[in-house]
Amino acid sequence: MTTREDPFPISGIDYIQFFVGNAKQAAHYYRALGFTPVAYMGLETGSRERTSWCLRQGDVRLVLTSALGAGDPVAEHVKRHGDGVHDVALTVPDAEAAFAFAVAHGATPVSEPQVFEDDNGKVVKASIATYGETIHSLVSRSEYSGVFWPGFAPIEHPGDGSGFGIQNIDHVVGNVELGKMDEWVGFYERVMGFTELRHFSDDEISTEYSALMSKVVWDGEGRIKLPINEPAEGKRKSQIDEYLEYYGTPGVQHIAMATTDIVATVDAMSAAGIEFLRVPGNYYDDAKGRVPEIADQVEALQRTGILVDKDEDGYLLQIFSKPVQDRPTVFYEIIERHGSKGFGAGNFKALFEAIEREQEVRGNL
Repeated sequence: MTTREDPFPISGIDYIQFFVGNAKQAAHYYRALGFTPVAYMGLETGSRERTSWCLRQGDVRLVLTSALGAGDPVAEHVKRHGDGVHDVALTVPDAEAAFAFAVAHGATPVSEPQVFEDDNGKVVKASIATYGETIHSLVSRSEYSGVFWPGFAPIEHPGDGSGFGIQNIDHVVGNVELGKMDEWVGFYERVMGFTELRHFSDDEISTEYSALMSKVVWDGEGRIKLPINEPAEGKRKSQIDEYLEYYGTPGVQHIAMATTDIVATVDAMSAAGIEFLRVPGNYYDDAKGRVPEIADQVEALQRTGILVDKDEDGYLLQIFSKPVQDRPTVFYEIIERHGSKGFGAGNFKALFEAIEREQEVRGNL
């Protein structure tokens, strides 16, 4: 028996880059999520147009980038969209080959393969477009030993990077316009060889007022999982409609980060000032019956607002932050998996009702 060679091998998410109004201040804010700055690029390192901070926690790297002048494309991006995700970068063994394959299969090129070098070796990067103004950089770094990237200076004594217990990125969720979900599912299937893992209809993800549809594409191994949402017909404005209105284009809605002790992680983030969505207390009345494995944790889960769900493979614990910038756009999910490959379908109604309560407070429901 022979196995099919992967035409687009991906090792994982290399980094997620945000374009922000003030990278230095944003880097300080992200300490409330347990991230530590480990590398910096700016005027002091010879960068005259942009400043960037690389933050780390576990295997997660976030890059926060700001413009140093009003005419820079980063400044224009922030003006239109506010702070948001620009690049979901993927680690690949050969960036040149990955880029060539992607473009040959219909991807729109953003930047040709480039080599970045310093005394620590070299990194090769190319970029392709995805939904909205989001891109995927394709990064090969097997010949680089520096802390992050050529041109970045390491930060002295950054700490051990363990933060609040975040281990890795579980999935990255994109919001697209009505009627565009299947188009982008097809893009990932055609360009990267992904397959559909889950499909949630508007009947499954709906409340009295709003609904959405979602499909999850993945690499087949679980290293990359990318749910894609689109709005569905409802009585009032859905969370996807609200996102598209304030972000001004399709883009990354939320980033799910995995931990092995969600209660400790959420306690630490809450103490640092991160706000999480809450569901009514009666949500937990049947939690032990639905998921008996968490019977001894129910009190801690209710105290912290953590949700629980179960499927044929196991169970998961999850919680969602409120938006982490002024516009109601990007937020975070914290997730702890115990075998489950799902996304908390049993929590959709309670979660979306909680989101709608926040929308109503903002006057956007």
